[in-house]
Amino acid sequence: MTKHWSGSGTEQDPWRLKTPPLKSEFTMHRDDSADPPLLVCQVGSTKLTYLARVIDDLPAMLRAHGDWMPLGSKDEKQAVTPGTVEAWGRAEDNPVGGWYGQRKGYRGRLANYVPPLLEALGLVELEHNARGNRVRAK
Repeated sequence: MTKHWSGSGTEQDPWRLKTPPLKSEFTMHRDDSADPPLLVCQVGSTKLTYLARVIDDLPAMLRAHGDWMPLGSKDEKQAVTPGTVEAWGRAEDNPVGGWYGQRKGYRGRLANYVPPLLEALGLVELEHNARGNRVRAK
């Protein structure tokens, strides 16, 4: 398997990752000084933040799901497809009772940015097709 990431996940040495289709690069680091702790995702000049507990919650959900799940990445204002990672990331019945994304107006795209991190951490398998990618727990 080709490695699509580098970095240690600190603000000084963020993870350098690629979106699932491997077309765009972004960085992410963990901010444990935030309350609650956050993942800070930098995409060009845009900063997105997600609750850091998604590192545990998403793989747990995928293990319970037991099979591949479509990513279904969408912006905050776009409707999501049920049964996708993106739908779970904003569902009222997920472990946080709603959005993992924390920056109003930029709460979506969890399925585009978090699964590559989980792959780098060895927690999931992620497809890298041009479109329609899926993820499953290891």
